Amino acid sequence: MSPKATARGGIDLGGTKIQTVIVNGSNTVLGEARRQTPREGGGPKAIATAMAACLREAAEQADFETAELAGVGVGSPGAVDEEAGTVTGARNLDGWLGTFDLAGELSGALGTQVALGNDVQVATTAEVRLGAGKGRKSLLGVFWGTGVGGGIILRGRDWLGRGAAGEIGHMVVKRGGRRCPCGNKGCVEAYAGRAAMEARARKEHKKGRKTILFDVMEDKGKDRLTSSVWAKAHKHDDELAEELLDGAVKALGAGIASAVNLLDVEAVVLGGGLGIRFGPELGPEIERRMHKNLFNADRPPAFEIAALGDLGGAIGAALLVR
Repeated sequence: MSPKATARGGIDLGGTKIQTVIVNGSNTVLGEARRQTPREGGGPKAIATAMAACLREAAEQADFETAELAGVGVGSPGAVDEEAGTVTGARNLDGWLGTFDLAGELSGALGTQVALGNDVQVATTAEVRLGAGKGRKSLLGVFWGTGVGGGIILRGRDWLGRGAAGEIGHMVVKRGGRRCPCGNKGCVEAYAGRAAMEARARKEHKKGRKTILFDVMEDKGKDRLTSSVWAKAHKHDDELAEELLDGAVKALGAGIASAVNLLDVEAVVLGGGLGIRFGPELGPEIERRMHKNLFNADRPPAFEIAALGDLGGAIGAALLVR
């Protein structure tokens, strides 16, 4: 079989960035591209256009036309209907509150079949098949980024529930706590999601709190507090950044412990933009706080940092193409 017959595309759609890859039959990355997720008011249509352009860039790097690919997989936030090819209520994306035919839009633009999956679940699957969770029969993937998402593997298979399993970011860790982007109060994401942390930082800065976060953001030419901005502020011991990161670590530790108490998985894998960036330094503290709240403290799960890094979601999306 020719290499072009087995090559697949993968698109990881996030609140901050779009990451694409082209992989061969052995899941080796042949080309990759990244660009910012549009948020200028164009809604799902503009985002889909950017996704298609980003995949074409990766395909060009790998010396492929997109129509030559066996297919393209997409990992998307929101409520994903794999059979219908639609995504509904992707709240961390610009104007994406309704239902949009993402598979149909991309298939028309790229000239090949498109398969959809939940962004965090496909990244979790990639870690089980190819990364830090390889060989595990049960695993919880926790992806700390714009939001906080979870993926579940039970008995070696994806556990999707009725379509919305794994929403660890919306486990309540403090009754009556901070308002979450989902509308509820006290969720893990209200304390640990990058978008929620940024909203809190802006509120505190407006009230007069000193911080270098926004100076760093401007120096880097960003319009959001990306993971690299948080990392630099953390490196300089910025008081507000440290306070918010500490709150995130506490919320993650409590939420992960609660999920482990319920599922009793073999391992936890921490990924996502902030998870990859801060995993080596803050991961041990998240793990310690998880241990502190475990029911079965004598048999804690292994705690790993995602091995596939920033490409894990896109590689996992490519695995959707069979």
